[in-house]
Amino acid sequence: MRWQWLDRIDEMIIAEHAVGAKSFPEDTFFFRDHFPGFPVVPGVILLEAMAQLSGKLIGYTVRKQRGDWPFPILSMAEKVKFRKFVPPETEVLFEAQFIALRDESAQMKVRTRMDGRVVAQAEQTFVFNAVALDSAEESARVERIEREALRSLWPGCPD
Repeated sequence: MRWQWLDRIDEMIIAEHAVGAKSFPEDTFFFRDHFPGFPVVPGVILLEAMAQLSGKLIGYTVRKQRGDWPFPILSMAEKVKFRKFVPPETEVLFEAQFIALRDESAQMKVRTRMDGRVVAQAEQTFVFNAVALDSAEESARVERIEREALRSLWPGCPD
């Protein structure tokens, strides 16, 4: 995925929480314009990275609990707060924690930490399986893609 904003997943506990990380190299394209002379990671990138971590946790949890692999889509972000700028060459930790998991949606509490301090936070709502996939083959393809992505980010993935 071109817009993958996670370098790795360090911890994932089914139906509970996940922790991942990302370091933003100085030559990342957005630093050139955000902002000239004062480069910082755009807040929307932090929000998306937290959503990506949440999506992996939701997908893996649903797979383990009911057997299918959903495709979580961020549908709402609430209580969003950006507390501090994230400069280039800084590693941040992302945290995702379940608030609620339903048949076709999930609510997550997410945070970004830098040097142990919260620099961004939100509550995110995801929907999944809102539109059925066209075939069993398409469903299998989505599952294969999601499994490969999870394995590439989380070396400790048990399956």
